Amino acid sequence: MGYQVTLIGIEEAGEIYRSCKNLRFNTAKADISGICVKVHSEDREIIDMWRDNLRPMNDEIRTHARIFCLKDDQGDLRVLYNRVTSTVFLYNFDYYGWIKSIALAMASDILEDSHKIYSVHGAALDIDGVGVTLIAPSKTGKTTQSWGLLRMDNAHLITDDWYFVRLTKGRPMIRGSEKNCYIDADIGDVWEEFKPLVETTKFDNKGRGIANVRWVTGNDSVTDSTFMRYIIFLKRDDRDDVISRELTLDEAMDYIVSNDFCNPHQMIRDERKITLRTKFYREYLSKCKVFLINSRMKAEDTQNVIRKIITSGKDSI
Repeated sequence: MGYQVTLIGIEEAGEIYRSCKNLRFNTAKADISGICVKVHSEDREIIDMWRDNLRPMNDEIRTHARIFCLKDDQGDLRVLYNRVTSTVFLYNFDYYGWIKSIALAMASDILEDSHKIYSVHGAALDIDGVGVTLIAPSKTGKTTQSWGLLRMDNAHLITDDWYFVRLTKGRPMIRGSEKNCYIDADIGDVWEEFKPLVETTKFDNKGRGIANVRWVTGNDSVTDSTFMRYIIFLKRDDRDDVISRELTLDEAMDYIVSNDFCNPHQMIRDERKITLRTKFYREYLSKCKVFLINSRMKAEDTQNVIRKIITSGKDSI
């Protein structure tokens, strides 16, 4: 991970705010699962991407969390977070992907404590009325495979990155976090159906950009929520000959905990928070069918394995 979160007190947060309050900030508010997060940045491009990416919040709504994007002569990445005021100061960040992930993490920090709404760093779809999620560490194909599933009949994208979960007596209810996706420029190289989307997207200095998938797949191809049934974990291990298998609850818990919940963006990682998230995942996983897929194959072959699981429920391949 390219940054670490440093917790600061309310006095230090006040001092930093007073030192930067006269900067010529552009600002925008976002509605993240009902939490109002406001970003301040002198970089207009960050604000434009924020507005394209996230759902807007009414300006009359008071801010629940604040992000200040700052620069200094040190040049190193720093994240200073005051939990009391839900204010974070980001120094020398030029990667929008981390800024929006920190916004999602701040909203998650509030929601899991105050509303028993939990976050998952993963992709999610509703496929013919069935909830499917892909959860994995970086570089294992989570986003690629979620966009591959979107090509199925009656498939609806909820998110390719992050969603929120409310546990119910039955299947867990999940909701997406973003209005539009922050995509890689090479998504059209893997699935040619999305080449027109890449051609109409403005990409940043990291080769990523905000894209409205509805332009390619239609307005009805995106939905807000579903009830989760299938959880697909991914790994990439050339030494393992097993391509796919269903996991027991204990095996699934070992996977998610050992991989830091597959989420590098957690504002607080103290014992209380880890216990809270572990308890959530145990209940979440217990209510779904969980599979582990080794994505060491070509993207198309991995896609076929995932589709076979969610259309037939077959335990292993």
